[in-house]
Amino acid sequence: MQVITTHINADFDGLASMIAAQRIYPDAVMVFSGSQEKNLRDFINETLQDRYDFAKIKQIDLKTITRLIVVDTRNSKRIGAFASCLDNPGLSLHLFDHHPDSPEDMKGDLELVKEVGSTTTLFTQLFQERQVPISASEATIFGLGIYEDTGSLTHLTTRPADLQAAAWLLEQGAQLEIISQFISYDLTAYQVELLHKLMETARSYTIRGIEVVVVTLSLPDYVDDFALIVRRFMVMENLDTIFALVSMAGRIYLIGRSRITEVNTGIIAKDFGGGGHATAASATIHDMTLIEAQDKLIRTLHRHIRPQAVAKEMLSQPVISVPAETSINEAHNLLTRYNITTLPVVETNRPQPHHPASQVTGIITRRVIEKAIHHALGHLPVSEYMTSDIKTLPLSATLSDIEELIIERRQRLIPIVHDHQLAGVITRTDLLNMLVNDPAHLPRNLLHENEQPLQERTRNLSALIFETLEKKLIAILQAIGEVAESLGFKAFAVGGFVRDLLLQNKNLDLDIVVEGDGIIFAKKLARKLQGQVKAHERFITAMILLPSGFKIDVATARLEYYDYPAALPTVELSSIKLDLYRRDFTINAMAIQLNPAHFGTLIDFFNCQSDLREKTIKVLHNLSFVEDPTRIFRAIRFEKRMDFKIDIHTSRLIQSAVKMKLFGKATDPRFFTELQLIFSEENPLPAINRLAEFKLFQFLWPDLKPHLKIDRRFNHILTQAGQALSWHHLLYLDEPCPAWQVYLLAIMGRSKSAELSAFCQRFQLPPKTRDFLVQQKLTADKISHILYRRSTISRSELYWLLKELSNVGLLYLMAIARKNEIKKGVSLYVTELRKTKPQITGRDLQAMGYSPGPRFKTVLNELLSAHLDGVVQSRQEEETFIQHHFPLDEKPPAS
Repeated sequence: MQVITTHINADFDGLASMIAAQRIYPDAVMVFSGSQEKNLRDFINETLQDRYDFAKIKQIDLKTITRLIVVDTRNSKRIGAFASCLDNPGLSLHLFDHHPDSPEDMKGDLELVKEVGSTTTLFTQLFQERQVPISASEATIFGLGIYEDTGSLTHLTTRPADLQAAAWLLEQGAQLEIISQFISYDLTAYQVELLHKLMETARSYTIRGIEVVVVTLSLPDYVDDFALIVRRFMVMENLDTIFALVSMAGRIYLIGRSRITEVNTGIIAKDFGGGGHATAASATIHDMTLIEAQDKLIRTLHRHIRPQAVAKEMLSQPVISVPAETSINEAHNLLTRYNITTLPVVETNRPQPHHPASQVTGIITRRVIEKAIHHALGHLPVSEYMTSDIKTLPLSATLSDIEELIIERRQRLIPIVHDHQLAGVITRTDLLNMLVNDPAHLPRNLLHENEQPLQERTRNLSALIFETLEKKLIAILQAIGEVAESLGFKAFAVGGFVRDLLLQNKNLDLDIVVEGDGIIFAKKLARKLQGQVKAHERFITAMILLPSGFKIDVATARLEYYDYPAALPTVELSSIKLDLYRRDFTINAMAIQLNPAHFGTLIDFFNCQSDLREKTIKVLHNLSFVEDPTRIFRAIRFEKRMDFKIDIHTSRLIQSAVKMKLFGKATDPRFFTELQLIFSEENPLPAINRLAEFKLFQFLWPDLKPHLKIDRRFNHILTQAGQALSWHHLLYLDEPCPAWQVYLLAIMGRSKSAELSAFCQRFQLPPKTRDFLVQQKLTADKISHILYRRSTISRSELYWLLKELSNVGLLYLMAIARKNEIKKGVSLYVTELRKTKPQITGRDLQAMGYSPGPRFKTVLNELLSAHLDGVVQSRQEEETFIQHHFPLDEKPPAS
C-alpha cells in the first residue's frame, strides 16, 4: 500500500504538495497525519468538496504500508501515527521538503529537498521539467501553497524559484481571487481582542544585544490561526523577533517569527520538539507549565542567539591539577604554593601532581581541604571529599554555556577538555574579568531577568488597599514598610493576602517576606508594634503576636529545595522572585511591596493575575507535587472554596503524584493538617468528592477498602453532617464543636472503631484526641442502633442515652441517623432536655435529713428523670417524690 501524508496541523503548502504528489504517485492514498489549520479546513469544505479522496488514518492498516511519501516535513515527530510505519519491513520512504537540514531528519530512499519558500515550488518545477499538464483548479491549489508559505512572496525565505513557480501557475489559470479569499489577513473581532491581550503580556528581552519579544497567554479553548495574530502583532510593533507561548485547551503552543539572521526560529522550536524555518517555526510543548516553558524559552534563546566560542580565549593555563589519590595535605601545599583556591581532580597513572590528564573526576576547594585538615583528615586522598558532580566544557563552549555552569549551577571552576586532555580551566574570576571588560556580554540571571513590558504593566494597589482594608491593618502595613526601609531591607506582603485583596475577599492572615534577615526585621517590628516574637532559626522565619491577638508571619526571601520527594524543604537566601517561584500555585505567587517609596506596588512575575481572572489553579513547576504532595490537598481546597478550576496540566501532575505513591514518604501530620482544613470548610463535600476523583482515599484511609468509592449512602451521611453543623451553628450556642471531627466521624460512619483508631495513629493525632473520637463513635453507634429499633422512648431515657455524647458525638449521631425521629430526639436533647435541672440540690437533701453518700446521686438522677418525664414540676412535688420513693429509714440525729 502507498500513502501520501504531510505534517500534523497541515497548512496549504502541505495540502498542495499532497495533491501534487498524487500526480506523480497516482496509486497512492492521501491521508492527513493529524489536524489541519482552520483556513485549510474551510477551503476543503467549500471548494474541494468530493473532488479528492482523503482517507482517514483510522481506516489505514499502518503495517501494510510499503511506500510512504512524506511532503513538507522530514521530522518523524511531525507525522503522527505514521512514524510507526518507519519500522515496516522493506518500507520505501520518499521525502519532498523545503525546510533546512536537521540532525533529526528522516533519511529517504528518494529525497527532493531544496531551500525554497515552499514545497509546492519543488513540485511545480517537476511539472515544468516533465511537461506535466495541470488544470486551472490545480494551479489555484498549488498557488495557495506557495502564497501562504512565502507570505504572498514577502517572507525572507522566498527565493526566485518561488516567484517563477507562481508566474507559471498564473499562466496555467490560477485564480488569484480564490487565493486572496483563503489567505486573508483581516482579523475578526475576537482576534483583535486576543491581539490586545498579547500586547498586554509582551515582554522585551535583550540577549547578546538582540531584542527579543516574548508573549504569553492562557486561553480556555483552542483558537485557529493564532499564528496570524502573532504575525499581525509583529508587523504592528515593527518587531524583528517574537515568540508566543500560548496555552489553549490545556496544551501549550510555541509560535516563533524572526526577520533577522541572528535569531533562527527553527532551531529554537526544535528544542521544544517542533520545527520550521529560520523565519517561522512552531512547536507543541508537552509536560510543562506555561511558566516552565517560558523559563526554558529564555534559556534556549540565551543558548542559540549568536553563540560565540569563547572558552579558548577565556581559559587559564597551565592547569594545576592533582591525581585522585593525592593526600589532602599535599593538595593543601599545592594551593598555598600556587596561590589558588580550587583544584581539578584527575585520574592519572603519572606521578606529577599537576599533569594535564585525560579524565577529570571532580574538584576540591581550599575551604573543604582546610576543614578536612582541621578534623585531622589530611592523610586521606582528595577523592574522599572532592565534589564529583561537575561538568566539563569543550574549547568551542559559548559564553552562555559558561554562564550556565558558573552562575546557574554555581560551579566554581570549569575544566576545559580538548582531545580528551585537560586543556585549561575557567574560574569565576575569569568570567567576571570578561564581563567587566565587555559590558555588552553582561549576563542576566534567568530568574532575575530585567524584563521590560512593551506596555507598562506595573500596578499600584494603594487605592485598593485604602478602600478595602481596615485602618488598623493599613497602619500595620505602613509600619512594616518603614521598619524594612530603616534596615535597608525590602518588605513584601505575599501569598493569600495579595490574592484575597485582588478578589476583595476578607483575609485575616498576613504573610510578610523580607529581602534581608527576617528574624532581625521581626524583632525590630515587634518592638515598634509592642508585640512578641517567636523565631525559627532553621527557616529564618518568625511570628509576631500583637497585643490585639493579630498575628504576622515573617519569612526571609528564600528558595526552597528538597533533598528527596516529599521531604521538608531546605532553605537558602534568595530574592523575592525566587521566593515567589517556590510557592504552591500561581494565584499565590504575587507580592505587594510595602517600603514607603513603593508602597502598594504589585509584583507579578508569572502573569498570576491572568490565572486569578480565569479562576484557574496552576502549579509553577512540574515537580511541585513531587516535592510537596500536601499541595494536592491545598489545590482541591482552593478549587472548591473559591469556585476555581484545577487546570488540565496540573490535574495530570496530581494523577502522576498519586501513581508514584508519594504520600507514604512524607511526614504524616502535614497531610492531616491539610485534610483538617478541608473538613473545616463550610461545605467540604465537593472537596471530599474531588479527593475521591483523584483516588486519594486509598492513602487517607486504606483500611476502608469496602468504602473507597463515594456512593449514595456516603454522600447522604456527609450531607446530613453538614446540615447538623449548620443547625448547631444557628443555635448560637457558646459551645465549641470542631467541624473536622464531625466530618471525620461521618466518613468513618460505616467502619469499625479500630479503623478510626488506625487513622488517628497514622496521622499522629494526640492520644487524647484519638481516644475522644473513638469513644464518641462507639457511644453514638450504639445509641443509633438502640434508637433505630425503638418505636417510642421516654424523655428521660433519651436524656440518659445522649448524656455521654459531646456536641461532636451528637452531630455525628444526627449524620448517621436513619430515622428522622433520631434527629428530632437529638434536637430535643440539645435545645431542652440537657438544660433541665431539679430545684432540689444535694444540700437540700441533707437539710431534709438524708445522709451524704452515693445514694445522693441515685436520688437526684431519679428526680431528674421524673422532671424530664413531667412527673414533677414544682419544688413541693419534688420533695413529695423523694419522700415517697426514697423514705428515710431513720430520723436524722438531733442538731
